Amino acid sequence: MRASEKLALIDRIVGELETRYGYREIDAYLNEFGISTPHEWHRWNSKREYSALHLYSKPADTIIKIAEDLGLDSFHSSHGISSPSQNWVDTTRFRLFISHIAKNKDKATRLRHCLVPYEISGFVAHEDINATLEWQLEIERALYTMDAFLAIHTKGFKDSYWAQQEVGFALGRGVRLYRSRWTKIRQGLSPNIRRSPAGIEQQSR
Repeated sequence: MRASEKLALIDRIVGELETRYGYREIDAYLNEFGISTPHEWHRWNSKREYSALHLYSKPADTIIKIAEDLGLDSFHSSHGISSPSQNWVDTTRFRLFISHIAKNKDKATRLRHCLVPYEISGFVAHEDINATLEWQLEIERALYTMDAFLAIHTKGFKDSYWAQQEVGFALGRGVRLYRSRWTKIRQGLSPNIRRSPAGIEQQSR
């Protein structure tokens, strides 16, 4: 989740808490999500500001859970906010969506393992989705909550409907877009890309 998305969601949450609850109830509600409320509420004149103070420093996952509990569905539909994919639950690492075609899942998996020491948590659909979970839903959760997008651009990538859908989603969200190019032909992504370190190219804005 981008910082602007998080702040916008917090603004919706505190507005809802202000409408529904008094100070004591706000304390009790936040405590249910593991959020301590050490500040003395009787010193505050605004429930909105009081609530926001306790939420700004909390991780995005917690903010999303609160929004979902409050039923802020309209925000979800208009801004694309959702719970993270299963492998990103409770992670504090940088979330990188690794897009690839099925036959190259081994390359994507190796790349994910190589990024672990750099505090980067990669999402590889063919490896990270449990057989009991709905495939498309998990991919959408990862796309909605990724911090950046990396396409493993191998032969056949440009012809993959799903890969191109993922690229389009990343462009639409405005996250940083990278490409690891394994083919000499520049296809499938915008030509407005510049080279960055480690042989990976970055989408310029």
